[in-house]
Amino acid sequence: MTGFDMTKLNLRLPIIQAPMAGVTTPALAAAVSNAGGMGSLGLGAVNAATAATLIKEMQEKTAQPFNVNFFAHDEPRRDPISEQRWLTCLAPLFKTFGSSPPDTLTAPYQNFDNTPDIVSVLLALKPSVVSFHFGLPSHEKITALKQAGIILMATVTCLAEAKKAQENGIDILVAQGIEAGGHRGIFDTTSRDDAYSTAVLTGLLTKNCPLPVIATGGIMDGSAVISALRSGAIAAQLGTAFLGCPETGISATYRQALTSDEAWHTQLTHLVSGRPARIIPNSFSALDCDTSPPPYPIAYDAGKALHHAARQQNNHSFAAHWAGQGAPLCRFLPVHTLMKTLEAEMKSGL
Repeated sequence: MTGFDMTKLNLRLPIIQAPMAGVTTPALAAAVSNAGGMGSLGLGAVNAATAATLIKEMQEKTAQPFNVNFFAHDEPRRDPISEQRWLTCLAPLFKTFGSSPPDTLTAPYQNFDNTPDIVSVLLALKPSVVSFHFGLPSHEKITALKQAGIILMATVTCLAEAKKAQENGIDILVAQGIEAGGHRGIFDTTSRDDAYSTAVLTGLLTKNCPLPVIATGGIMDGSAVISALRSGAIAAQLGTAFLGCPETGISATYRQALTSDEAWHTQLTHLVSGRPARIIPNSFSALDCDTSPPPYPIAYDAGKALHHAARQQNNHSFAAHWAGQGAPLCRFLPVHTLMKTLEAEMKSGL
């Protein structure tokens, strides 16, 4: 392991709350940090002004370290013909809701490297930790953040990505197993995904890469946290485990989906956004179409438009209810109570 000073994270409990863009709130993340873990905000979908507002709100709610997460995906190659083909495939679905697909698609989310205003916000406000999903930002931006004293983390799904993160100055790896909910953090969607489980990936990385490792994917209780630590991780990152907390920003239909029979059958699909992501099965994941969606995040523009059209008719079957394989184990508790419960389970499992 490198000489990284783990005391900088000030963790009383080795529990990180996953960023989960669109789900996490300052109330959720601050409560986790105040309870002895580390809360996270998913800011990949917001502009610089909103990011600044949310970070300032976090800093008002907690004096403890917290993480802010951004997307570092490759810029998508635009192909108007394939994009139009995808919209044509979805057109009958839009029609069932009395709507039409958009004429053209846009990229709803920006790559971190293309958001200089957000970098300026981070350098000014200096959150304790900044993390990246889908890849890594430029060497220039990594250097600037590190010089500001910010700890950097990156999601990885294999050893090659871990080595790349190490070579580019990342401080901590987040080892994402195939069990995890939401988007796979793979750097290159055209390469093979080895689909390692959380335990296997954590073991492989801790034995073959000197960076500290945080395990994530399918970790729902204190005993699973202990198992991650025994695999060599310094901490466990939990996402789905926090979805039931009232402090999240999820809808009532999302909460209902977590208690449904379908929550037992989460699956990976690239049809919602153009990137593989684990979801509670819905009409999108069941879509039968002879064409492939455009790359992330272009396809997500169509997915969001279709969900909006359906929702206008009080139909939520196209909502993206991201969740990991442990969804049936989700507990609907306030953050403080859940953290106390996790701590008790960890102590009883030692």
